[in-house]
Amino acid sequence: MFTFLSVVVIPVVLAVMVGLYQKNTNAMCKSKKRLDGKTAIITGGTTGMGLRIAIDFADRGAKVIVACPYPDEGTSAIKTVNDKTGSKKVIYKYLDLASIDSVRSFAADIMDTEDRLDILVNNAAVGVVGDFLTKDGMHIIMQVNYFGHFLLTLLLLPLLKKTGRPLEPSRIVNTSSLYHNIGKIDFKNLNKTNYWYPFQIYAHSKLALVMFARELTCRLRGSRDTHVVINSVDPGAAGTNLFYSFGFIRGAITKFLIYNMFKTPWEGAQTAIHVVMDEKAGKVSGEFFKNCKQTSAHWSAYNEKVAKQLWEESVRLVKMSDEELNRCFLDL
Repeated sequence: MFTFLSVVVIPVVLAVMVGLYQKNTNAMCKSKKRLDGKTAIITGGTTGMGLRIAIDFADRGAKVIVACPYPDEGTSAIKTVNDKTGSKKVIYKYLDLASIDSVRSFAADIMDTEDRLDILVNNAAVGVVGDFLTKDGMHIIMQVNYFGHFLLTLLLLPLLKKTGRPLEPSRIVNTSSLYHNIGKIDFKNLNKTNYWYPFQIYAHSKLALVMFARELTCRLRGSRDTHVVINSVDPGAAGTNLFYSFGFIRGAITKFLIYNMFKTPWEGAQTAIHVVMDEKAGKVSGEFFKNCKQTSAHWSAYNEKVAKQLWEESVRLVKMSDEELNRCFLDL
């Protein structure tokens, strides 16, 4: 009975509840702003919402770097973007967020080869891909969705700071989720396995991203002449490949409902695009957006004490020394 509830009933109930709400609450980015001369990185930019964001940015004239751990997807994404936009400024780079070494290698390559970075979209995510710790000692879902992005953002921060200007700040977007509302930051179990329902750790990772954006905002305010903003978005439930990782039965049921009731990947991408393009969104940091509007995250995301502790624990888990962390906040 419990297995039936976990595999069938819970995903269906959640999907229907969210779907009924979202059918009438979608919004589209209305900005016609160009991105000529700008460089954007999109993690998970080869499929789903990430690919739609890449298409949008390329169509606006940006140089777009799509990052994921699957070279075949990268090649396919470049062709798709080129076919739809005619852009020849789309690049694929290998990035495995489940590996600290890979994140460091990717960031070092960007710092060596790029002279600017205007936009970083931390979009990549996995759902229920397994219940195990990576070689770095973190839960696979937490590392891909949160810890990997935490490290990547800090390593690229000097280039983002170098690029940002008072009237045109560099922008970081964290793709959170509606499910951050049921997430929890439990420091004794940040990388716990064997949750009664595996999707719970996905929710934790999405809450952590929101808290990271708020804490980084606080720390950047202490840096002189820093023109970098970081905001979080809830794209809503969109029909993406994320749902394949739920397992065959859960994935099939949820994906059927998603495709028939919820947002398309293009619709789901709109809030992230809006936060990058909108002038007002460039004047706030640490905020939360949904349906192309600034709104409030779950109340737990505003706990400053927990956010500070999460930052410190994240620094420890991704193995950053105090000296390296301090360098991330220095100007190039």
